[in-house]
Amino acid sequence: MKLSKASKCKRKFHIETWHIKAIFLMAYDIMAINISYFVALWIRFDGVFSEIPEKYLDPYVNFIPFYTVISLVVFYFLRMYHSVWEYVSVRELMKAAIGSLSVSAVHIVLITVLFQRMPISYYLWGTCFQMLMLLGVRFSYRIFSAVPQLFGTDTGTHTCNKIMIIGAGDAGRMLLENIQKTRANKDRVVCMIDDNPDKQNRYFNGVQIVGGRDDILNSVKKYNIDKIYIAIPSASKESIRDIVNICKETGCETKTLPDFYQYVNSGITAGALKDVSVEDLLGRDPINADMKEVYDLIEGKTILVTGGGGSIGSELCRQVAAHKPARLIVFDIYENNAYAIQQELRDKYPELKLDVLIGSVRDSRRLDNIFKIYHPDIVYHAAAHKHVPLMEDSPCEAIKNNVIGTYKTAYAAMVNNCSRFVLISTDKAVNPTNIMGASKRLCEMVIQAFDREIKESKHKNIPKMFTHLEEDGDFCSDAVPENVKTEFVAVRFGNVLGSNGSVVPLFKRQIQKGGPVTVTHPEIIRYFMTIPEAVSLVLLAGAYAHGGEIFVLDMGSPVKIDTLARNLIKLSGLKPDIDIRVEYTGLRPGEKLYEEKLMEEEGLQTTPNKLIHIGNPIQFDIDLFHKQLEELMLSAYENRCDINEKVREMVPTYKSGN
Repeated sequence: MKLSKASKCKRKFHIETWHIKAIFLMAYDIMAINISYFVALWIRFDGVFSEIPEKYLDPYVNFIPFYTVISLVVFYFLRMYHSVWEYVSVRELMKAAIGSLSVSAVHIVLITVLFQRMPISYYLWGTCFQMLMLLGVRFSYRIFSAVPQLFGTDTGTHTCNKIMIIGAGDAGRMLLENIQKTRANKDRVVCMIDDNPDKQNRYFNGVQIVGGRDDILNSVKKYNIDKIYIAIPSASKESIRDIVNICKETGCETKTLPDFYQYVNSGITAGALKDVSVEDLLGRDPINADMKEVYDLIEGKTILVTGGGGSIGSELCRQVAAHKPARLIVFDIYENNAYAIQQELRDKYPELKLDVLIGSVRDSRRLDNIFKIYHPDIVYHAAAHKHVPLMEDSPCEAIKNNVIGTYKTAYAAMVNNCSRFVLISTDKAVNPTNIMGASKRLCEMVIQAFDREIKESKHKNIPKMFTHLEEDGDFCSDAVPENVKTEFVAVRFGNVLGSNGSVVPLFKRQIQKGGPVTVTHPEIIRYFMTIPEAVSLVLLAGAYAHGGEIFVLDMGSPVKIDTLARNLIKLSGLKPDIDIRVEYTGLRPGEKLYEEKLMEEEGLQTTPNKLIHIGNPIQFDIDLFHKQLEELMLSAYENRCDINEKVREMVPTYKSGN
């Protein structure tokens, strides 16, 4: 749409607030320039105007208008009228000083050459007065705003929060300045902490650096601290963990800055602070895998992600999209999640060939149609029911979706000669005590069965499994290819932070409501990993695959859930069992105290990555397994009550109270 002339003129001559400030500042500079040199001349002759000789007064009067214009031009080109003086820094100070000295030098040369030599005191005092007046007005805002901090006065009311900042580096100092500049902020920084002995017992902006991390507890008591801000975004996770563990004993609300790259890009403000996360409590550096092999595997390939809208599936889609696939297919039954990841990927990767398809892995004909149209090279199978208590109440749905859905997807991949199929499994598949874990163990067995049959050239013996009638159209109606090269693998890992159903968001919601925080058992422990970490290792494990492996991700040390809950309460500035009650609800159906990553008989093999291991396959009768699996499928679709017994026959390590 073209703008009218009137609109263009209106836009062209629109005056912003800073323009008005610049005009007033320019008017002040005119006054300062004229007064400075007049006062210098006046002082030279004992402050008596009548004593000033005309031979000095006339050159001043005749030269000062030209000098004023020259000065304003120089100041303009030095952008002295464009700075935000409320946030003036040393850089603006140097710029104003250089500008003032430059025009003063011009003044000395031109008035001497064009008129006559003036008294030395005129040059000296004129230069000094001009610089003081020019710099004084520009720094007056900073000076007045610093007075309360300088004298330690409280700018707020008696409800002012007293803050301790941990970290006196660039981030800590930027945060301090931001808090001090924000007039509406009733919080006041009263001390800082830094482990560098060269900084201790010194002051920054009127705030003392009182000591190192060993002084945190004493300083909290001495200064009556209400909040602690940890401002060391470049520190290691171990260091953050140690500091957080100290802070949680103070009873103060504790916040941290985002990652280093975020503060570099966005600047440090009090609003950028975040609550201490469980990642900080875990106290380890993020897993940064070398993804070159993944890049080589994925680039130029067609990738299918089932369950692509879920917490794991969507992160798989993000990381796959970043490695330049020829096409990415997102397959999910829940359209809201699928739509969300579709919009995110389209916005971030506009050149990506992206197809978002709705459907169920239970629907063999839908799967067959997708494989025949798109011919995916690699499948990441993340579609599954994962909620343990819900699956205990609906065991047949766990079998239909997890086991049979995996079988049908794997069969479609084999028939259409997909090169690689990666199953997302769980540590709950090890010695399962719930139907969800047992169903995922069956999924692993499905993968191992497919792989063995293909390697032994018996893939044509793998039965089709479907529940629709023959006359409705067969699933994967084409003959199984003679030469199938599909590699089937599984990747097993524990709990991921921030996933759907994760315990950490639940604890935070309960704390915000005032409690109680519910923990199933005081001794329950879990392994944790962030979603991006887990997915990057899943992709890397897929690159290592040769078929039939169960890859096991190193989840680090286990975490006691009760300790995690209590630490989150403490870091919110509250006291467990006093401000927020911790309530033990008892183990839920199918839940166990601890998770295992391997069954005893599996053993471990190494991979090029120390964080990824391979479990040796457990041998089982594949023909019997297929027969039992078909019976299990029919029982599930008939919603039989004895489904758990049938699962127990197939998974000897499954121990359930049902």
